[in-house]
Amino acid sequence: MHYEGNIIRPPSEADSIILQVTVGCSHNKCIFCGAYKNILFNIKSDEIINKDIKFAAQYCRRQNTVFLADGDALIIPQKRLIDIFSRIREKLTWVKRIRLYGNAKSILRKSPEDLADLKQLGLDRIYMGLESGSDSVLTFLKKGSNAEKMIEGGKRVREAGIFLSVTVLLGIAGRENSEEHAISTGKVLSAMQPNQIAALTLMLLPNTEIYTLEKENKFTLLNSRELLAELRILVDHITSRGQFHTNHASNYLPINGRLPKDKDAILAKIDQALAGNFSLTPEYLRAL
Repeated sequence: MHYEGNIIRPPSEADSIILQVTVGCSHNKCIFCGAYKNILFNIKSDEIINKDIKFAAQYCRRQNTVFLADGDALIIPQKRLIDIFSRIREKLTWVKRIRLYGNAKSILRKSPEDLADLKQLGLDRIYMGLESGSDSVLTFLKKGSNAEKMIEGGKRVREAGIFLSVTVLLGIAGRENSEEHAISTGKVLSAMQPNQIAALTLMLLPNTEIYTLEKENKFTLLNSRELLAELRILVDHITSRGQFHTNHASNYLPINGRLPKDKDAILAKIDQALAGNFSLTPEYLRAL
């Protein structure tokens, strides 16, 4: 495979064929993300993509899912994306599912008919980074979108019958805006109604703007107890159905359940952790 730069994928795609069709991220302005700094976004050539599909056809016959990397594959123009999907279907006949990242901008550039066509060719899951449901926090993060667009994009994915997995970031609003971030994020998630919600915890990377802000005392990190309190408020304000988990390595408290069925149990577990009755993940085991 012809991989360039950092290959970022969701934890759930560990066993997928990772086919890199873009390099970097077309937005690449978020102040917390250091994955694609100093990388010029580009769509890989058909020649390279075809070679990688050929490689997968020979060596990846036990994997029935393809994840299209990097962080912005859905931004590829529809005609070309259809061609990539068609080649995967033609050459990797045993592959049943194709998955990728999509932000609000790239999702909304696709019409409902576009998403339906991609679903027909095997697209079964889109991973979307909400991070926060607060417009002020989204502006601070330079996400390039607002809560209204996030909701619209999420609904478009769901209406196309595609599994929507949404990530949010605990601690991203700092100490001063923690409660507002948690409440707003819970409300936006409820409006989006994703199939899956994954909560991650902010970890500062030296090559990011938010790292510099923290070092200059312009941003205050939450401690583990404050992060648990923020998580509790978030969960309490989610009214939609779906999977909810905090099993990413960045989190202090792993949780896996279904909402609303397990909501009381999740809140009770957080309360027990706040009371000191659960051991939290030690710092040396936390990672991105």
